[in-house]
Amino acid sequence: MGMGMGMGMGMGMGNDLADVLVVGAGPTGLVLAYDLARRGAAVRIVDRSPAPPRTSRAKGPNARSLEILDDLGVADEVLAAGSDPLPMLKYRDRLPVAETDPWADSAPSPDAPYDRGRLIAQWRLEEILRDRLAGYGVRVELGREVVGLTEAADGRHADVTFAEGRTERVRYVVGCDGAHSSVRKLLGIGFEGTTAEDQVMVCGDVDLAEGALDRTRWHQWFDEDGAVMLCPIPGTRTGWWFQAGPERDGRGRPLAPTADGFRRLLARHTALPGRTLTRAELLSTYRVNVRMADRFRAGRVFLAGDAAHVHAVAGGLGMNTGIQDAFNLGWKLGLVLAGHAGAELLDTYEEERLPVAARTLDLTSERLRATLEAIRRPGGGLDAAITSDTTGLGVGYRWSSLARVHDEAPRPDETPRHAEAPRPDETPRPDKAPRPGDGSPGSPQPGDRAPDAPCVDAVTGAGTRLHRVFAGPHTTVLGFGPDSAAVLREVAAAYGDAGVRTCRVYAPHEGGARSGPGTAVVDDEGHAAAAYGTEVLSDTHTGTVIVVRPDHHLGLSAPADDAGSVHAYLRRLHGAGRPRNGSPALVDAARKG
Repeated sequence: MGMGMGMGMGMGMGNDLADVLVVGAGPTGLVLAYDLARRGAAVRIVDRSPAPPRTSRAKGPNARSLEILDDLGVADEVLAAGSDPLPMLKYRDRLPVAETDPWADSAPSPDAPYDRGRLIAQWRLEEILRDRLAGYGVRVELGREVVGLTEAADGRHADVTFAEGRTERVRYVVGCDGAHSSVRKLLGIGFEGTTAEDQVMVCGDVDLAEGALDRTRWHQWFDEDGAVMLCPIPGTRTGWWFQAGPERDGRGRPLAPTADGFRRLLARHTALPGRTLTRAELLSTYRVNVRMADRFRAGRVFLAGDAAHVHAVAGGLGMNTGIQDAFNLGWKLGLVLAGHAGAELLDTYEEERLPVAARTLDLTSERLRATLEAIRRPGGGLDAAITSDTTGLGVGYRWSSLARVHDEAPRPDETPRHAEAPRPDETPRPDKAPRPGDGSPGSPQPGDRAPDAPCVDAVTGAGTRLHRVFAGPHTTVLGFGPDSAAVLREVAAAYGDAGVRTCRVYAPHEGGARSGPGTAVVDDEGHAAAAYGTEVLSDTHTGTVIVVRPDHHLGLSAPADDAGSVHAYLRRLHGAGRPRNGSPALVDAARKG
């Protein structure tokens, strides 16, 4: 596997064999560890830092990441700890010249209840995730630095060497350890791209004197000779994110950030005296890096988040792309470790996420260009970086080998095709993709994000929604129309114990007993049928069955009379299931790989 720095002689070998070792305890690593833990995997997570970092860096989850956090059961806590994105007040020559609310025309919709992201300090988000992870008995092992990786001779494990000299054996390793990833370097994976040395920003967390600025606005001063941006940090009374163009020496080289330097920048660009800034910490210099790993996997080791890709800060997609990497990988590792899916399922992580990363690099570079152009004019600001693309709601995987239309489902004896990943410029653009069925205009296609929809629990009459049905570590099979009932019964019998949930979606006019295996909901206002393109059912087509992957993407949409396609798709993810005679199916132990 080409991994450097192997085991040293005489080093101790850990006795407890973990399924997955997550390296790096930022948002990407914590989301992955939490998702694996709730799936019953033996997961460990380590971080080289001696204590949890107290950094605010990323400003919070976007709309798609909020859906993921909702699935994980932490969205309410994140919403309570954060705030809505703020209107932006723009200044020129110290005077306010414009105010813009990028979300003024946005509102939640039945298929997307989160129409915008949330402002929250990164340390607070990490704290929430660490606390939930501890509920599964998993705690971040701090002060542990990985210095060696070797694939075991049996090809079924990886040996990980730590700085203290201890070597431990695990089944899989995931490097979530940032742009300077030790895991990536040990693997010898290239990280090609560019660093724009002339595009520099100094950053930090600061305190301003109470009442110095209106905390309901994100203040942005853009002058011809520099800029200062101050955004209030939710959950604090006087804390702000500080970003600015750096001070420079006589030769035009950027100076390192200091508290006094921040005070000088504040006095130069704003109407506030420098002494208004009472504290400055976590100071850093940011340079625009646009880089992507050559591959996201080497044998039993994966890369996710900044370890796999870094890009311009415009649009706020760094942390969010990492969270979405983790949500894509977690369920696949979970199914392979449980012995349901073959190890080839893990190939689809890179197949799906590498093109998304490439597209994100292009998108953020374009948004940075647009922002730099906008701030040259009075009234321009960071709102230029925000588009519908940056919500993450349009990201899908139509090119994936896991995205199937019903008439191309393999026969049981066929090996599923492996689709060639698109070039970066072929990655489906969020603003070009149809709304997430059946191939009709406006309906979602396999690979697309599965839309949400408000509905009513058929048993209790309580309000619920489809994303609540999807939530948790399982695949969901939705049935629309009367003929879907038979397929749902077969699926429940074969896969009810293997991580598959069925849900019958009743139209308001459907009468009779609303009972059967799994969950049942009533699409009382027709939002689910509209979202999935199942509104019109002909005399010969009275049902549709849709398979929703654990990460809320469509895997398959098929007529209800094509049960074979549904079973073939589920076999790929969940194995043979339970035969119709009711006896447990045999699972090939080798698939536990």
